[in-house]
Amino acid sequence: MAQSIKFKLPKSLAICADQLYETKAKRLEAQKVVDALQAQETALREHLIDNLPKSEATGVAGKVARATVVVKEVPQVEDWDKLWVHIKKNNAFELLQKRLSTTAVAERWDAGKEIPGVNHFKAVSISLNKV
Repeated sequence: MAQSIKFKLPKSLAICADQLYETKAKRLEAQKVVDALQAQETALREHLIDNLPKSEATGVAGKVARATVVVKEVPQVEDWDKLWVHIKKNNAFELLQKRLSTTAVAERWDAGKEIPGVNHFKAVSISLNKV
């Protein structure tokens, strides 16, 4: 877990806004470095996947790490209608993730429709623009 950085908040809200902008700019610069490292990591991973045998018994070891290709089955829905029938018939709703589509809910609310069992809360954020 990452440690939080402690600092003293400025007394002035204007200075706070400036520091927020500067901090965000620094984070975005750092993100460019992270993105480049992630691209390199992805290229190395894909190269190993493409070139190592697809078996748990074999791999390659360097001085620091060992890499083995692991193949696992990932579910993919081919026919949503059939799946819905199965879920309803067997009361198997645990097959689904419990998350609402924000867009679909917003569309219904914008149309004046209520959705039973769904409430909302106000998420507060800051809009930040350079002056």
